[in-house]
Amino acid sequence: MKNFLLILLGYFVLHPSTSYSQSVLDGYIEEGIKNNLVLKEKYLDLEKSLLDLKDAKSYFLPSLDFSTNYTLASGGRTIDIPIGNLLNPVYTTLNQLTGSNAFPQLENVSEQFLPDNFYDARFRVSMPLYNPDLIAQKQIRANQRLLSEYELSIYQANLIQDIKIAYFNYCMASTAVDVIESSKSLVEQNLKVNQSLQANGKALPASVLRAESEVETIEAMLIEAKNQQKNAANYFNFLLNRPMTTEIVKEDLDQSTLKLISEMEEVAIQGKPESLRVQTATLIQQTALKANQNFWIPKVNTFADLGSQAFDWRFNNQSRYLIWGLNLSVPIFQGNRNRTQIQRAQLGIQTLQNQQQLLDQKLELDLQLAKNEIITQKAALESATKKLSSATAYFRLVERGYREGVNSLIEFIDARNQLTTASLQKNLSTYKLLKANAQLERQLHTETPKP
Repeated sequence: MKNFLLILLGYFVLHPSTSYSQSVLDGYIEEGIKNNLVLKEKYLDLEKSLLDLKDAKSYFLPSLDFSTNYTLASGGRTIDIPIGNLLNPVYTTLNQLTGSNAFPQLENVSEQFLPDNFYDARFRVSMPLYNPDLIAQKQIRANQRLLSEYELSIYQANLIQDIKIAYFNYCMASTAVDVIESSKSLVEQNLKVNQSLQANGKALPASVLRAESEVETIEAMLIEAKNQQKNAANYFNFLLNRPMTTEIVKEDLDQSTLKLISEMEEVAIQGKPESLRVQTATLIQQTALKANQNFWIPKVNTFADLGSQAFDWRFNNQSRYLIWGLNLSVPIFQGNRNRTQIQRAQLGIQTLQNQQQLLDQKLELDLQLAKNEIITQKAALESATKKLSSATAYFRLVERGYREGVNSLIEFIDARNQLTTASLQKNLSTYKLLKANAQLERQLHTETPKP
């Protein structure tokens, strides 16, 4: 019996083993972050946003294109050139004066406008000199990259919290199974004692029946506890994205882990990634609004063409050419689309401002609730610790009296039930405080992970 009590109390005496507990739990957190599929997807989204930002920056650099076209044409509009009517009388007079046929007669010419057997090949270098739309797009892409980082940070913080709470639930369920199994060995031993006493005519059949009832009760509690342990293990393995049957290392977490609560510093709500995400979305809308309001500003581009064009694929000094120019574009009327875009951006900003106000209130509320939960669970743990100490001392007295015949079976069973209940309550309170600690850590989270 003394050995049983020592084993039972060993489950709930918090030993100083912070480094071990942190290494095991941190290892699980690292594994969960590494294996989580949603987190991998968000990392891919962040990579895509980085590529989008590179694309936006590339529009400020010169671009080089090569293009060519070749045309064959027949028919269409023509232009008549009466070269024969103009020169033939002159040529006739000259032939008469010279007494020769040195100046032949010419036919009138008809040339079509469409080029036939004509090519035009060129390299074009173009570059924007001033384009406010490109500047706005670059700012929007940069903010969208930040938005992806905040999304990644928020999900990772939630995942860490879920892994911690799931692990604490598993440890709590596993400890409960151990306590109930130890209690089961106690009631089974009690049943054997009563059966032996009844066989020797020193106990009533009612005592045996009561002991059997206690055994069945413990059996039911053990089945329920094992199911809870299995469910907690399945969910924990699910969060780590590994087979459900993977073994989980259970450890006893000590009270020094809870010192993290008092060492954490307060942070401004505006510095949390949830708030920064809405602020960044607001900046994107404000940038879009400014770009829409400046729709009337001219856009200036420059270009230079180096190419060759000629008939019959000729390439010589006459076919080669170089052209440089400027392109200026000013929108005059676009069916009031610019006004609609301005109104849409203004409504988007108002929506985000309302979301920011509501989010700040929610974050403040969640932080206060987490703090209050810490205070509540600390008090509950202190109370459960005192109750366990009292129940242990009371059980020792009753157990000794029962063996000496001073206390009855009912008193012994009641003392045992009190000890089991106090042990389970201590276990529950310990891990509830650890879960409250994980929730407070989540509320104080401000770090943004780097890709």
